[in-house]
Amino acid sequence: MNAPIRIGNASGFYGDRFSAVQEMLTGGPLDVLTGDYLAELTMLILGRDRLKDPSLGYARTFLKQLETSLGEALDRGVKIVSNAGGLNPAGLAQAIQELADRLGLHPKIAYVEGDDLLARAAELDLGTPLTANAYLGAWGIAEALQAGADVVVTGRVTDASVIVGPAAAHHGWKRTQYDELAGAVAAGHVIECGCQATGGNYSFFSEIRDLGRPGFPIAEIHADGSSIITKHDKTGGAVTIDTVKAQLLYEITGARYAGPDVTTRLDTIELSEDGDDRIRISGVRGEAPPPTYKVSLNSVGGFRNEVTFVLTGLQLEEKAELVKAQLERGLAKQPAELQWTLAWTEKPNADSEEEASVFLRCAVKDPDPKVVGRAFSSAAVELALSSYPGFHAVAPPGDGSPYGVFRAGYVDIHEVEHVVVLPDGARVIIEPAAETQPLTPAEDAGLPIPLPSLASTGRPRTREVPLGRLVGARSGDKGGDANVGVWVRDEKAWRWLAHTLTVELFQELLPETAELTVTRYLLPNLLAMNFVVEGLLGEGVAAQARFDPQAKAVGEWLRSRYVDIPEMLL
Repeated sequence: MNAPIRIGNASGFYGDRFSAVQEMLTGGPLDVLTGDYLAELTMLILGRDRLKDPSLGYARTFLKQLETSLGEALDRGVKIVSNAGGLNPAGLAQAIQELADRLGLHPKIAYVEGDDLLARAAELDLGTPLTANAYLGAWGIAEALQAGADVVVTGRVTDASVIVGPAAAHHGWKRTQYDELAGAVAAGHVIECGCQATGGNYSFFSEIRDLGRPGFPIAEIHADGSSIITKHDKTGGAVTIDTVKAQLLYEITGARYAGPDVTTRLDTIELSEDGDDRIRISGVRGEAPPPTYKVSLNSVGGFRNEVTFVLTGLQLEEKAELVKAQLERGLAKQPAELQWTLAWTEKPNADSEEEASVFLRCAVKDPDPKVVGRAFSSAAVELALSSYPGFHAVAPPGDGSPYGVFRAGYVDIHEVEHVVVLPDGARVIIEPAAETQPLTPAEDAGLPIPLPSLASTGRPRTREVPLGRLVGARSGDKGGDANVGVWVRDEKAWRWLAHTLTVELFQELLPETAELTVTRYLLPNLLAMNFVVEGLLGEGVAAQARFDPQAKAVGEWLRSRYVDIPEMLL
């Protein structure tokens, strides 16, 4: 059996810590360094870059990072794999070669393409988007590494694929070794978002001994697909069962986590400690992938603008109604969408002006930039001396700006030509999966035995406290839907949580979700559950329709809500 492969990740998004590539290369031993630069919003940004200059469309930050790190990686024998190619992996590969020539370096560079379906969007019934990219898998990356590539850049692959590809190449896995591949997907899903695996964005953050500058995560992936999640020695943050569990619950649905190479059974994952800052992931089972590729579709939805009025002191509701009526009356043309949001943040008898104020936000959208541009801005500014007492705004409104709309499409896997261009220029077509399985919900995990009553009255003594006293959470976005994963730390708490935090209570605690479709999925192996809230984010993060457009803090909002919790659990 091969020794485990040690894969570190240095980027969780386009804009992550710039110095992380160098820190990971010099901080300790690695076999492969990966970077995830693509998100739904990023694809829209790159699409607009490509409109301005067809030679762009890739993550330029990655290229700048290589200026100081490529030589280091070659000297240390560390392979680099990244999806920073975005909409133009060939262009990024060429730019890396030009950089290497300037630096006097001689890396072997490969790239993966075929995900870009824009030219065929109408043919494939995908509409007329700005970008259309299928989520490819890991086998093009594996082929490139087996051909000796030092640097592999891709377009839109699944986030975990940049980790799965190196593991598959190193261990020589076959495409039907689903358990091994699923284990690598689980490891990849944990480290793909960078410091979220080492204490970043973690509910119980006060328990992390050094969160000033957390280290980036590493996965040591074994031949059987099991892995150890860790980080370089003497770096900040921590790797614990809970930091790993939080990331496993990030942006998922139920027990089946589908990908282009394997469907990972999240309900089979086992976590255990393997020393300080070392958590073992084992027992992961996999199944054949679905017969379709998911396609990321981004379009320009129109133009948007907003203004936030500050209301201070008394009669806040009356002030809000006054300025609403004045602004709407002053618009020469009503926008296609006009949305008011009032954030109640004031304190009675406040000691500071800010604590005596609330924020009234007006957001507008329209296909015509003129309707939400100067016409809207002027209507808001003109109220400055003729509206409620104490009138002022957080910032003056400006011109309208374009906003994006994300939606997911699906195409048959045989409609996509997955291609890897090797360092010698040879083009190799990666055949789609020979065996597929339609994606269906996993069988119901079932509820645990309820927590027994401890009081003579038949009901345990409870205390009304924030849910977060007991429960951790992590939330995020998938298009217009929000995902909220919650977990507890012991079996007793799970027996209470599984019976208590129903969809009905979830919607009661989070009134914004009350009229939306909410689905709950149980993961007893992780003492966890995941809620999918359909439509909470409207047309997705690029549309910026909501106060928290990526649902990053919905989980923390849930944790702040008061519920009756048995005292024995507190």
